[in-house]
Amino acid sequence: MSNLNDFQEAGQTLYDRLHLSSMPVAIKYIKTASEIPNEKIMRPSALGEEWSLCQAFTYARRWGWNVAMTGDDNFCVPATASHGWEDISEEDRVESQIRQGWHRDEEAERRLQNLTSRLFGEKADLRKEYKGFIVSPLPKSIVVPDTVLIYGNGEQITHIIQALVYDGRNFPTSSFWGFGESCMKGGLIPFLTQVPQIVIPGTGDRTFSGVFDYEIAIGLPGSLIFEVSANLFKTGGRLNMGMPVKTLLPRSIKAKLTPGFDFLRKKYEKGKTS
Repeated sequence: MSNLNDFQEAGQTLYDRLHLSSMPVAIKYIKTASEIPNEKIMRPSALGEEWSLCQAFTYARRWGWNVAMTGDDNFCVPATASHGWEDISEEDRVESQIRQGWHRDEEAERRLQNLTSRLFGEKADLRKEYKGFIVSPLPKSIVVPDTVLIYGNGEQITHIIQALVYDGRNFPTSSFWGFGESCMKGGLIPFLTQVPQIVIPGTGDRTFSGVFDYEIAIGLPGSLIFEVSANLFKTGGRLNMGMPVKTLLPRSIKAKLTPGFDFLRKKYEKGKTS
C-alpha cells in the first residue's frame, strides 16, 4: 500500500520531468473539522476571510501552502452546495444559479444541473459524508490524496493523458460547461467516480484564482498518480514527442516514417493490387 512519501515522490517526479510551472495538488476530503491538523495549515475563517475552492488550489500549487476549506471558509456558496458540505436544498441551489443569469433561462439552467448530477455517478450520495477538504502541494503534501489536480499547458496535459491510457484504460471523460471546472472536475468528480477528468478552467478559475491564460488541468483519482509517473514518455517509444515537445514541420514525409504508418500503407496498397 502506498504511503505519503510515495505520493510525494510521484508528485515531485511529475513536477520535474514535465517542467510544470506549478506543483500538482493533493486533495483530501474530510468528514469532520477535527481532521484538520492544528499546525502547518491555513484556514480562511481563522483569518476572518473567505476564499473560493479554486483560490485554495492556487495557494497550494504556486505558494506551497496547505489549506483547509469547509462551508465556513468558502464564499462560492454554490460550490459548497454542490459538494454537499452544508444542508442546502437542490431547489435553492438551482434558484441561486438562475439568479446569477449564467444561462439563457430557467429551463437551460435545469438542464445543466441535471447533467452535473449525472456526472456524480452512482456514489453521488457519498458527498453528504464530507464537510470539507484539505489541499496541499503534492511534492511535500501533508495528506494522502483522494484526488490529484495538475495544471499545465496543452503539451504537458497531453503527456499525462498518454501516460494514463498507456495500458489501454483510465480514459479521461469530461463534459464542459465553463463553471466550477477545477473544484468539480478537478477534485470532486474524480473522487466520486474514480475516473480522470479534463479541466478547462472556467469563470471562477480565471477571475478569482489567477489561472494563466494557457493553463488547462486534469483531475485524477489519487492512486493513478503512480501509473502516470511510471508511464510518462513511454508512448511510442523513441517516437514519443518528449519534453520539450519535438515538432516536425518538414515536407516530403513518407509513411515509412513510423512502423505503424508503414504497415498500414503496405496493407492497403497490397489490397489495391490483389
